[in-house]
Amino acid sequence: MPVYNKLVRDFIPQVINSDGKQCRTRILDEEEYKKELNIKLKEESEEYHTAQTSEEALEELADMLEVIRSLAAVHGATWEELEALRNKKAEKRGGFKDRVYLIDVDDNA
Repeated sequence: MPVYNKLVRDFIPQVINSDGKQCRTRILDEEEYKKELNIKLKEESEEYHTAQTSEEALEELADMLEVIRSLAAVHGATWEELEALRNKKAEKRGGFKDRVYLIDVDDNA
């Protein structure tokens, strides 16, 4: 019997049951939930880095977005508030679309 001990998407127990298997689950408290979301974000990021195709990479990015949405809620923000914060930073400092790579800064000027 495989042991997972990890945060999974909400419908995974139903998917397992529909395959004729049984699983045990529990509901995490707030602190455990936050910790497990951080672990899940790292897991999804690692899966993104090992993706072999663009399709796999996009699947992992979608998973990361789902985790990020949940983390925003844990930190008391909606997706819209997070997006507004992202827009504010982009307006002030730009995004990454221009592919600017900083080499060094001469701070003696």
